[in-house]
Amino acid sequence: MSYHPELLPLLESVSLWADLRHEQGVDTAAIIKRLRKELKEARKALVKTEPGKKALAREPNALGKIRALRPVGPRRYWDSLQIEGLENRLLGAWLGRAAGCTLGVPVENWSIEAMESLAQKGGMDFPPTDYWRTHPQPDEIRYGKDPMGHYLRGQIEAVPVDDDLTYTLLGLLILETYGPAFTTEQVGEAWLKYLPMACTAEEVALENLRNGCPAKKSGVKNNPFQEWIGADIRSDPWGYTAPGWPEKAAELAYRDAHLSHRQNGIYGAMYFSAAIAAAFALDSPVAALEAGLSEIPADCRLARDLRWALETGGQLKGWREGREAVDARFSRMHSVHTNNNACLTVFGLMLGGDDFTKTVGTTVALGLDNDCTAATAGSIFGAVYGIGAIPEHWWRPFDGRTRTYMNGQEWFENAEVVARFLGMAKRVWEGRQDACVTG
Repeated sequence: MSYHPELLPLLESVSLWADLRHEQGVDTAAIIKRLRKELKEARKALVKTEPGKKALAREPNALGKIRALRPVGPRRYWDSLQIEGLENRLLGAWLGRAAGCTLGVPVENWSIEAMESLAQKGGMDFPPTDYWRTHPQPDEIRYGKDPMGHYLRGQIEAVPVDDDLTYTLLGLLILETYGPAFTTEQVGEAWLKYLPMACTAEEVALENLRNGCPAKKSGVKNNPFQEWIGADIRSDPWGYTAPGWPEKAAELAYRDAHLSHRQNGIYGAMYFSAAIAAAFALDSPVAALEAGLSEIPADCRLARDLRWALETGGQLKGWREGREAVDARFSRMHSVHTNNNACLTVFGLMLGGDDFTKTVGTTVALGLDNDCTAATAGSIFGAVYGIGAIPEHWWRPFDGRTRTYMNGQEWFENAEVVARFLGMAKRVWEGRQDACVTG
């Protein structure tokens, strides 16, 4: 795949020369005016271009067309909701997600070398086997709520704030407010009510909504992040709501993801929602990952990349080899893209096996958007093995609470979160589509 690595250095060089000549008293106004015009014209031309008919036929955006291109799959594993052991698995999934995310946040998008250096300074193992002990910016405030110190060993007071976890709980509020038959428009309403901020694709979509853009167009207007990881990290509530029913989980994920993403951005959300849903019915994370492929187009880029990851993961001699393989396959792809991070999540789960510490530690060590990947890996692990397979040092420090940055919804009790998802799962399996507002 050919990218354009020369553009950013060229633009930076132009900017530096413009600054220098301005400082030297040169009148650069005419040059800069011409440059701005040409850049705006180039952006406008790129926005107007679209994938060709063959590409759109292989990677459609409409749910019906997506489903028509799926491979044969389980769709759902049970005739009715299997309650036995489900609460234990839901608790494992939610706290596994929280632990993986909290471990990844302090080193999000760091290089392997920088992570190794931090581990050495803290006298830690690497890959990590516990939360980080130190950080160069412990007072940095995240999302206006928690300092970075609250993500470190010995300083954790609750599940600290992060978008990966906030969106999971926002999904729960959407389900309770509008019911399982919620629409993309209602997702937009919830975003306007609860989200004070967002990032990348979500930030663009939220701003579009605030400016009156219809929900079904907010994901494409001025949005070059359509295939980044944002919808993928919103997968979990739909898997928790449809345990054992990957087709339903993927459908719910589609309606959510369509607000901000297109094509592989949507497929990432559908894939991991389906994999999480399947995990509640299976006894292996790898089996769940394989099952997730049944809910996205068989020949889309993400499906091809995931099949590669599942095949390659079984041959890896270690996590470093895994990162090298991803770097080689996805050279120059942005570190917050759906596809490369999905493959790292697969590698983390395959290398981790039935060991939670190894799973989240390895996934974080693999790098890129590693709070997102470790959160998803932790969620799938917990859904398969339950809370009993997660060592207490990962979840005991949370003291039963989670913090978000949502308007009017800052604190959640973890046991209550699990109970509410369990109640919603019962409603979905009973075919009840109405709202269930809890107050």
